[in-house]
Amino acid sequence: MAAPAEAANARTASSTTSARTAAAASVSAARISASRKARQKKRADYAVKYAYKQIGDRYRYGGTGPGSWDCSGLAGGSWRKAGVKLPRTTQQIYRAVKYKVSWKGAVKGDLLFFYGGRSHMGIYVGKGYMIHAPSSGKRVKKVKLNGYYKRNFHGAVRPGY
Repeated sequence: MAAPAEAANARTASSTTSARTAAAASVSAARISASRKARQKKRADYAVKYAYKQIGDRYRYGGTGPGSWDCSGLAGGSWRKAGVKLPRTTQQIYRAVKYKVSWKGAVKGDLLFFYGGRSHMGIYVGKGYMIHAPSSGKRVKKVKLNGYYKRNFHGAVRPGY
C-alpha cells in the first residue's frame, strides 16, 4: 500500500510545481505584455507624428507616398515608418490586424474603418480627431469625428502588437 501513497505524494508535488511554473509564466507574460504595450504605444505615437507631417499632401488613388496618398496608403505608410508592415488595402489591413477595437476604445494610432465594405479608413490621433486622405481632388487632412463618421463606422484595429 506504500506505492499508491508515494504516487499520490508525487502527483501532489508535481501539481504544486506545475502551479508555481504557471504562476511564474503568468507573471512573465504580464511583463512581456507590458513591454509589448509600451512598444506598441511608442510606435503608435511615431505613426501619428508621421501622419501629421503629411497633412496637405494630395490625394491620389493608389497613392503610397511620399507626396500623394490614398487612405490605406497613408495609414500603411505611417505605420511602416513606425516599423510595422501592413497590407495594401483597407480590407486587407482590417483582416490582417488581429487586435480589434471599439469606437469608444480607440486610442492614438488606431486605424478606424468606415462604410459597409470598410472602403475608407483614417488614423485616430486622439481627442475625437483622425487624419485621413479623403478622396480625389482633396488633400490629407485632420477631421473631427462627428455624427457622420460615427454612423458610418465599421470597425477599428490597433496595429503594432
